[in-house]
Amino acid sequence: MKIQMRKPIHSTSYRVLYGDTDAAGVVYYGNYMRYFEIGRTEFMRDLVRSYKEIEDEGLVLPVIENYARYKASASYDDLLTIQTSLAEVKNVSCRFNYRIYLSNDPDKEKSRLLVKGYTVHASVNRKGKISKLPKDVLNSLKKICFDPS
Repeated sequence: MKIQMRKPIHSTSYRVLYGDTDAAGVVYYGNYMRYFEIGRTEFMRDLVRSYKEIEDEGLVLPVIENYARYKASASYDDLLTIQTSLAEVKNVSCRFNYRIYLSNDPDKEKSRLLVKGYTVHASVNRKGKISKLPKDVLNSLKKICFDPS
């Protein structure tokens, strides 16, 4: 599956903790979903507004779908670059795409792709009912998605 990274592409660094690894000494596959969350959280904080501020309005954005294609493994103490982009925005949902690279190599052009994937999120109120995203959040996301200049 092709995971297209649209501009703007937000980058976040993360160093793999010992507790992120399994008995084989590599990052446990489920932890890549946490890394996607780290990328998405920082994307939102830097380009829209924090999840905390959205939650303070009574909305949460649970993952309703996810996909990951693993290409190579990361290990303890590896430095990762998590790239996040916004792929789609609707009134009550949005989709983020991700690429995670091993960035130990100072020559970033030779950084190794470890995983690519996406997550889809619904906008849900505290009672679990689908709700529209706040107008300013929706407008900011649409601006990013449809006019990334």
